[in-house]
Amino acid sequence: MTHPVYYDDGYQTSLETRITSVNDRAIVLDATIFYPTGGGQPGDIGTITTDGRRIEVTDTRRDRQTGSILHEIASDEQDLQPGQVVSMELDWTRRHAHMRMHSAMHLLGSLIPVPVTGGQVGAAKSRLDFDVGKHQLDKEALTEGINQLIAVGHEITIGEITEAELDNNPGLVRTMSVQPPRGSGTIRMVSIEDVDYQPCGGTHVRNTDEIGVIRVSKIENKGRRNRRVHLIFDA
Repeated sequence: MTHPVYYDDGYQTSLETRITSVNDRAIVLDATIFYPTGGGQPGDIGTITTDGRRIEVTDTRRDRQTGSILHEIASDEQDLQPGQVVSMELDWTRRHAHMRMHSAMHLLGSLIPVPVTGGQVGAAKSRLDFDVGKHQLDKEALTEGINQLIAVGHEITIGEITEAELDNNPGLVRTMSVQPPRGSGTIRMVSIEDVDYQPCGGTHVRNTDEIGVIRVSKIENKGRRNRRVHLIFDA
């Protein structure tokens, strides 16, 4: 199984590792810094270099059957072999934007005390869907609130709890559409100091002040109870 280095250090941008298997246009590695698509966050892209050849990685995802992390490549490299040493280089600009946005989405969720029905992280814009019921949303008030939280500089840390602890605290799960993966006995938790605490498998910045200025650009009516809130970086 591929070791997820992106969980050890979400800021690591390069890595030397080995190929463990090759399947069509997808490579499995012994370790990876590339985050696979999941939890609304896109898979990473970048390059793999081996024997002087630079190979573009166009997406990273998990195999649904085996759980392996697949690095999809742009061309058919038939001579790639298990055991071959490769150097990985992450598209850091894109990944860091995902980290900033993902952390901003947690801040947004802390300001809207209703269940989350869906979401999507993007490098330029993101969205969260909420089952608002009778709760009213105000674009300007949310923009002001999220930027106040960002400016304070709340520390963001990663921890874990047991599956039993989560069962005893079901309110920690904000998302209705996606449940935390189970089977390992523990659940990965993301804590924004004094603001938010919830299960999450994505990558995040270390402090809210790294996010930058965010704006709620639009609130859409997506049904009788559902509202879609869009976030963008306010350059």
